Amino acid sequence: MSTFERVREIPRNIWAVSLTSFLTDISSEMVVYLLPLFLVNVLGVRIGIVGLIEGVAEATASLLKLFSGWFSDRVGGRKWVAVTGYAISAFSKPFYYFAGSARIVASVRWADRVGKGIRTAPRDALVADSVAPEQRGIAFGFHRAADTAGAVVGLLIALLVVWFTQSGALSLDKSTFQTLVLISLIPAFMGVLALVVMARDVPVMEQRAAPKFRLKGLGRPFLTFLFIIAIFELGNASDAFLILRAQERGLSVAGILVLILVFNLVYALVSTPAGSLSDRIGRRRLLIAGFLLYAGVYLGFAFVQESWHVFLLYIFYGIYYGLTSGTAKAVVADLVPDILRGTAYGSYNAVLGIMDLPASLLAGILWQGVGSWQGFGPAAPFFFGGMLALLAAILMFLWRPTGVK
Repeated sequence: MSTFERVREIPRNIWAVSLTSFLTDISSEMVVYLLPLFLVNVLGVRIGIVGLIEGVAEATASLLKLFSGWFSDRVGGRKWVAVTGYAISAFSKPFYYFAGSARIVASVRWADRVGKGIRTAPRDALVADSVAPEQRGIAFGFHRAADTAGAVVGLLIALLVVWFTQSGALSLDKSTFQTLVLISLIPAFMGVLALVVMARDVPVMEQRAAPKFRLKGLGRPFLTFLFIIAIFELGNASDAFLILRAQERGLSVAGILVLILVFNLVYALVSTPAGSLSDRIGRRRLLIAGFLLYAGVYLGFAFVQESWHVFLLYIFYGIYYGLTSGTAKAVVADLVPDILRGTAYGSYNAVLGIMDLPASLLAGILWQGVGSWQGFGPAAPFFFGGMLALLAAILMFLWRPTGVK
């Protein structure tokens, strides 16, 4: 059966969740990729502070995913927990318009990530609950493709706004950022409405006690998988550093948006075929390939010289995301019993969050230092991330759990 034929068989819930993610990403990507430029160019914030804001934001989101996953198990449903998270993110976005300091930007960014933390684990569990095991790869791949297609549309809108307001300027203007914030509100609220109207909850019959920070109950294979992911994530700093590296190499604001647009387009095109491929040849193999590709991309960013090198690296970065994002989530479903699925996704994302903060802090410190120390320069965080990705690929190769190829 072809990938297209398999997509046609995807259940209604997958389409509903994918449409919501598509609309939400239109809204988010119009703004989020320009936040580091807004902080540095408009507000004059140091790169280390950018790392702190992004690290705390992503850590907050990922830690909340642990409890939202458990809560969806506890209440016996996924849909309305996910709707609540999407709504919180939508209602936080207007406050970016009034942001005049790093503190305000940080507060809004953190509120948005609270919404993401609440919605992600139950949404992923809803996807997994709605399909048969042999459809997991294609379902998660299709969802990631829709999510990333929304990013492509959002970035196209952002590019048009930047083109008409400041064309080839190297720095971002405050008025341009505010215009994008206002436009982003429309798809944000449409995404919430789409999930409310289209999705149908899948009842969860088994209720569980509150989660503890103890992962043994989820099984040794799952624990080993989380350890490998944690090693990788320690070197996987916020993409804000890739954006700042691109600007440091001479790309204009419009050029950076084109760069990210190409990345998301590649990501969207690769995600669904990669998910389908993982159902056939094995998910572990795709993760190994993805980690190796990531290592090459990050080492490339450490030594990049010309702007066209940045574009080439971003294409491969999109392939990495397409290979691994949906595949890793499908592995989680492969490793744990159905009744623990919400908690497992929450635990998986909690580990990502725990590593996000030190990863972004380390990247900022390695780049620009702290206090009187000036750091090692722009190449340092990328060299560090590339080395840890190579280590994670080796560990993933040595890990051979039953039931995961």
